[in-house]
Amino acid sequence: MPHYTELNIGPVHPSIHGIFNFKLILNEEIIQDVKVTLGFLHRNAEKLSELNLYADNIIFFDRMNYIDAMNMELGYLMSVEKLTGIEPPERAQWIRMIMVELNRLAARLVGMGSLGLDLGMLTPFFHTFKEREKIQRIFTEASGGRQEVNYFSVGGVYQDLTEQMINDIKNFLPQFKKNLEDMYNMFIHSEIFWQRNRGIGIIEPEMALDYGVTGPALRASGIPYDVRKDAPYLFYDRVNFDIPISHEKDNFGRFMVKVEEMRQSIRIIEQCLDKITDGPFFNPQGKKSLMLRIKGNGEAFSRVESDAGEFAVYVNGNNTTKPNRVHARSPGLRNLSLLPVISKGLMIADFIAVVGGLDPVVGEVDR
Repeated sequence: MPHYTELNIGPVHPSIHGIFNFKLILNEEIIQDVKVTLGFLHRNAEKLSELNLYADNIIFFDRMNYIDAMNMELGYLMSVEKLTGIEPPERAQWIRMIMVELNRLAARLVGMGSLGLDLGMLTPFFHTFKEREKIQRIFTEASGGRQEVNYFSVGGVYQDLTEQMINDIKNFLPQFKKNLEDMYNMFIHSEIFWQRNRGIGIIEPEMALDYGVTGPALRASGIPYDVRKDAPYLFYDRVNFDIPISHEKDNFGRFMVKVEEMRQSIRIIEQCLDKITDGPFFNPQGKKSLMLRIKGNGEAFSRVESDAGEFAVYVNGNNTTKPNRVHARSPGLRNLSLLPVISKGLMIADFIAVVGGLDPVVGEVDR
């Protein structure tokens, strides 16, 4: 008879990317099952959003996926703007696209560096965070905030991009293109990285669909689903970009998809900078956003392609200045639900790599 033991990893552990608890059921060092416990960071953001004015809730979404705050804000505001009928001007839409793609780059850099660190690769971590810091400085210049930016607003953005800010972004992109390839080579030419990622954390396409997985985890299983292409928002239907996929289905395939998507994000930002128009950055109707009132019972649903996958927000209004119901769909929660399935038969060290490859962010999961 096999002798099963239990090993607790977390809730406070540097290699699990947040305050989770994973209880591994082991037969010697082989994982038989994983029990995932959430709730250690639960801040009740959805319920708090029902107690505040529509415009005041942006701060709660900033703090869900705190490394991809721009996409969190956008998901919520698109629903509110549908409810109120407030249409952001064209310049504001281009600015939003630039910012969410820059934030996608910043979030992926955190994921890349952290995964390398989990596997004992210290050098790439410093390079990824150095590049991320350049993006954070652009955010600080535009919004005053580094990570929880609170930059988007009902009807546009809080502050226009100046010529200096646009030049800063234009100067950043060519440097980043080169530095991204250098960082990619650090990983791809490491024998340790290959050995620790190939063939582990296999997500079959049918399994991914059954569990509602989206984002890089789904595209690395060969399914080319991306909200920006399948249900375009902002001006994604006006720019050219590709949806990278992989048929590897493992941790290595997910890494490769993420890197290629970063190249595509650079491509999108360059086109946005060429196409951005002059004009207002804010709809004057949004100045009344503190006292927005939804007439009658209305509801709206919006979705964006965040760093981890499809992030969707449902908002219900009932003729008051506060939402009646707010609910967010967490792509990270779907990814974590796969862990008991894709970790079975792996060793403990492989489990750390699989968690790092899924990039969970606890604030978005545990809202």
